[in-house]
Amino acid sequence: MTVTHGPVELDWFGYATIRIAGRTGTVVYVDPGRYGVLDGHRPRDGDLVLVSHAHHFDPDGIERVAHEDAIVVCHESIDATEIDRVSRQPEELPFTVERVEADESFAVGPLDLYTTPAHNEPDGPHTRDDGTPFHPAGTGCGFGLTMDGITVFWPGDTDALSLHETLPVDVFCPPIGGRFTMDRREAATLAVDIAPDLVVPIHYDTFEALETDASAFVVDVATSGVPVALDE
Repeated sequence: MTVTHGPVELDWFGYATIRIAGRTGTVVYVDPGRYGVLDGHRPRDGDLVLVSHAHHFDPDGIERVAHEDAIVVCHESIDATEIDRVSRQPEELPFTVERVEADESFAVGPLDLYTTPAHNEPDGPHTRDDGTPFHPAGTGCGFGLTMDGITVFWPGDTDALSLHETLPVDVFCPPIGGRFTMDRREAATLAVDIAPDLVVPIHYDTFEALETDASAFVVDVATSGVPVALDE
């Protein structure tokens, strides 16, 4: 799915993989790879790659999209020794790698970025059977990216948090699959609170646990006057 908003073009490939391109030619990928979403896609045009947490760390996916001079920015908690499908640390990739905490603001070339906490609340609905969160506090982040005057926000794998409501966002890319993150209803409420210019939902229907009624999400958001771009 390709969506254009002003000078910025977004492509959602599935799962949490987004490509963001601006009129100046800068290309950013967010959480590229896993579950075959990049099969057949190897442009290596990415100037910047953002990785929100360990579940979305895919070295092969990063190498599919990043060019040789790319910068990879990943959350500080990512540790390959704790990921059974990964054998390389971020710093072992052939790129410049920077670690970030949640709640930072920084610039990369012409781009302004911020990070936000991303986690499930221990007493919330998105926990394992024993009550532990799928994403404990401190294990991931969301990314806000301003390109050509447009701010795109991917909150990461997280519940809807009160801090999200005050963020400056033009294009909001919430997860709506539920189970491991906010579900479509929680994401719709958050989208209405944020009131962006456009909502592009992602992180749904990749596998059974993420199946959701995306059309119902559109209705919930659009009735409040916020436009939604859906992959249909």
